[in-house]
Amino acid sequence: MPTSRAVRHPALVLVSLALAQLIIALDYSIVFVALPDIGSGIGFSSHELQWVIGAYAVTFGGFLLLGGRLSDLLGRRRLFLVGLALYAVSSVAGGLAESPELLVLARAVQGLGGAVLGPSTLSLITTMFAEGKERNRALGVWGATGSSGMVLGSLLGGVLTQTMGWEAVFYVNVPLALGVGILALLVVPADAPAERRGGLDIPGGITVTAGALLLVFGLVNGPKAGWTDALTLGSFVAAALFIAAFVVIESRTANPLVPLHVFKNRSLRFGTLITFSFMATFGASAYFITLALQEVRGWNALNTGLAYILPCALILVGSLIGGKLSTAIGVRSTLVLGLVVGAIGTALFAAFLGEGASFLQMSPGIIVFSLAQGVLWTAMFAAATSGVKDELQGLASGLATSGQQVGAAVGLAVLVAVTSAVSGADPSPAQLSTGLQVAEYTAAALILLTVVFALALPKAKAKAGEASAAQAEKTATEKV
Repeated sequence: MPTSRAVRHPALVLVSLALAQLIIALDYSIVFVALPDIGSGIGFSSHELQWVIGAYAVTFGGFLLLGGRLSDLLGRRRLFLVGLALYAVSSVAGGLAESPELLVLARAVQGLGGAVLGPSTLSLITTMFAEGKERNRALGVWGATGSSGMVLGSLLGGVLTQTMGWEAVFYVNVPLALGVGILALLVVPADAPAERRGGLDIPGGITVTAGALLLVFGLVNGPKAGWTDALTLGSFVAAALFIAAFVVIESRTANPLVPLHVFKNRSLRFGTLITFSFMATFGASAYFITLALQEVRGWNALNTGLAYILPCALILVGSLIGGKLSTAIGVRSTLVLGLVVGAIGTALFAAFLGEGASFLQMSPGIIVFSLAQGVLWTAMFAAATSGVKDELQGLASGLATSGQQVGAAVGLAVLVAVTSAVSGADPSPAQLSTGLQVAEYTAAALILLTVVFALALPKAKAKAGEASAAQAEKTATEKV
């Protein structure tokens, strides 16, 4: 789908794509606050309960590359609708589940829906809105719903669990998915006839999906079972073997599922590293806010959820600012600015995580890093998809989102390990507060280190936003 293709209702198209991203973001975070009620309601053991989150993360992360590439080959609108259908069906199944096994299975299908929906949503934006000012504006709106949706999920999770029961955190997806699907059928242009590309690279699809699934499984299993656990280590070894086999297959097949030359694009490489680092640091903030309020200060689910109104609103504002900044000063400069400000805000938040500090004292840090989080969300995806040919935009979107998902698993595992090492086993509120502070200071340092990735991005060759400049940048940028 070329960027020059006319879109009859661009505003409505963008609304449908932004709302789809909201569904993905909500599903990532909405169950966190509901976990205690889910555990007591269905009878999860403490070890099993982690798989309410883990099953979603494993299938989401494992199938992203395949989902992104299939959207290029089979049609982005078609895969977009399939992803919404998977979300709707699995959400009904999750709300009706009466056993841990059925709920975990429903969450796994939700993750598969995300792996299909996420790359098709982003690639529809990057192929229907021209690179430069138009795309930056669209990514700003899309990013506002996505980045704020992660925090909004915590708010809704608390409100729905407290007032309607944990089942409501699943049922809320159903009308959203149906409404977005109907709107997309009406306004998103139908897929162009698929070009004949030869046979589907089945060996490549199997090996890359198996490798990704095993890698994410190991990352999710490690924090609970232990990093030296046989299953965890076996997952990492098997993942490495599958990924090595995938590289060999892709280098020799005539019609590779993932053309290896895509990795020559410097924007895609470093943009993906930034999405990884973003989720490894900023992505864990909701977890630490929840612990600080519920475990240290004894807040209930409803009050904790309401506290997320503040970061949600600021992330929304930041995402819109990010689109404007990317056009005004360039994506690279926007990322550097956002990372520096985000590191300062995270350190300020950490300074007031002590047991005696109030939520009001935490608020300045939350405000600063939430604004930066919104700015970065928009800019990092603009960076990762810059200079990529239209026929590979689904793959680029899948790679960037894969970095995001793996980063979330790695970052949370590392920061929780830091917290535990400082606070010890079965900590008091004061000990837990100290552990949370050290973990957030660690996150601030890692955010600053991410500036190196931003500086490695190609410099803009001309002023963004003008058609002639956009074309010059596209010519100068490494092409996939």
